[in-house]
Amino acid sequence: MPGHIKKTSGPDPDPSPWLCVSHELKEKNKAKPYDAKKSVWVPNKADGGYLEGLLVERDGKKVKVNVAGEEKVYKEEQVCQVNPPKFDCSDDMANLTYLGDACVLWNSVVRYINQLIYTYSGLFCIAINPYKRFPIYTLRTMELYGGKRRNEVPPHIFAIAEGAYQGMMN
Repeated sequence: MPGHIKKTSGPDPDPSPWLCVSHELKEKNKAKPYDAKKSVWVPNKADGGYLEGLLVERDGKKVKVNVAGEEKVYKEEQVCQVNPPKFDCSDDMANLTYLGDACVLWNSVVRYINQLIYTYSGLFCIAINPYKRFPIYTLRTMELYGGKRRNEVPPHIFAIAEGAYQGMMN
């Protein structure tokens, strides 16, 4: 249970909000402004992360990018493409169109902000510790994953355990 919710009796709470990307969130992500040829990630020296910007022009090995209304010049190898918004909150980062550091970090951040702490990256399951308790380790959650393949259910450590169990049984 989350720290502020005390379970006294009755059925376990629905774990879906902490496991599945909601339809509303998908629609919100798709509505984000995006230009396939101009949307790029650039390094942010202030915090070591990345900022999203729009490519203004290419000049040999230098590119000019508009970041938050300010035009800055970067080396071409520092800039990487932004994935289309439909890939925000992707369950498996192996499905992303672009797999640069910024794209992987952005997907992880967006999932974390939306309290979706499990993500796949190909064969691996990535968990980002929220330092909160979510109701995703209950009997009800465990039953969701029983007898299912990893690609049939949202990312979770239970899916990995079920895959290992099925591997041992077959």
